[in-house]
Amino acid sequence: MFNLQPNNVQDYLAAQRAVPSGPWTVTPLGGGVSNTVLRVDCPSSSFVLKQSLGQLRVQEEWLADRGRIRREFTALRDLQPFLPAGSLPAVLFEDPDNYIFALEAASPQAKDWKSLLLRNSIDPSFARQAATILAALFSSPNLTDRFADQTSFDQLRLDPYYRFTASRHPDLHPQFDEAIALCRRPLGIVHGDFSPKNFLIDGDRMLLIDFEVVHLGDPAFDAAFLLNHFLLKAHHGIHGCRELALLFWETLDSRIDQSDTIRHLGCLHLARIDGKSPAEYLTEPERVSIREYARDLILNPPATIRQIFQP
Repeated sequence: MFNLQPNNVQDYLAAQRAVPSGPWTVTPLGGGVSNTVLRVDCPSSSFVLKQSLGQLRVQEEWLADRGRIRREFTALRDLQPFLPAGSLPAVLFEDPDNYIFALEAASPQAKDWKSLLLRNSIDPSFARQAATILAALFSSPNLTDRFADQTSFDQLRLDPYYRFTASRHPDLHPQFDEAIALCRRPLGIVHGDFSPKNFLIDGDRMLLIDFEVVHLGDPAFDAAFLLNHFLLKAHHGIHGCRELALLFWETLDSRIDQSDTIRHLGCLHLARIDGKSPAEYLTEPERVSIREYARDLILNPPATIRQIFQP
C-alpha cells in the first residue's frame, strides 16, 4: 500500500491518469488527527489529496478503520444533488486500494470557520448557511445501503467522545449510555463532525468537508456538535458566539428534537475537556470551569437551547 507523504506525491501523481500533468507544488494541510491531507497546485488546476490513517495523531491510543475513506468519497459524490449548490467539493478521482482520493480545492484565500471565529470574526450569515446545509443533509434521501453502517462513527466519535469520557466520570455512565442510544436511531443522514474546522469560507461560499464518519443516525448529534463549538468559544471569551448559536438553532426551525440536542450537547461539552480529543485552545482555568459547567448541564439539562445560550 502506498503511504502518502509530501516527499512522494510527485511519484504517486505521475502514475495517476485522472489528474492534470505537472509540475506540481505540494503543501501539507492540517488534516486534523485522522488523515494525511495535501494540497496540490499545478499550472492548470488545484486539488487536495486525502488519505485516512489507521492510528490517529493523539496522545491516547485511537485506532480506526482506514476504509472509512471510501464512505467519505461516496458521500461527497452521492449527496451533491441534495445539498445547496456549491456546498460540497467535487470528487476528482478515487483510489480505494490505497485509501486515497482527490477532491476539489478551495481557493487559496479560503479560511476555515474555526480560525475566523477564534479571531473574533463573527458573521451571522454563516450560522444561517450552516443551518440550511444541515437541514438539507438530514432530510436528503436515506441512502441506507451506503450509510447504514456506524462502525467509523463508533470508532471516531462514540468511543473517544462518549465512552472514554464516561470512563473518567463513572457517575455519568447512564447519561452517556442514553446519548449513545439516541445515535442508534436511523432518523437521517448525519455528518458526525459538523464543526467550524470543517467549513471552508471562500468569499460568500461555505464549503462543508470531512465526511469520514457520515452515517444514518440521529441528526441532533450534528446540531449539538456545532452548538458545542459555539459554547466552548463563548467560554473562551469569543464575543458573538452565543448569538450565532441561537441564530443557527432558530434557522433550523424546530426540525431537530430540542431535548435530544441538549442531551448530546452536555456530553459533547464534557468530552472536549476529558475525552480523547480535548479542545486545544482552552486554558487550564477554562477547562476546570467548563468541566463543572458541563457536568451540571448533563445532570440538570434546561428545557430549551435558548436558556443555554442567552447572553
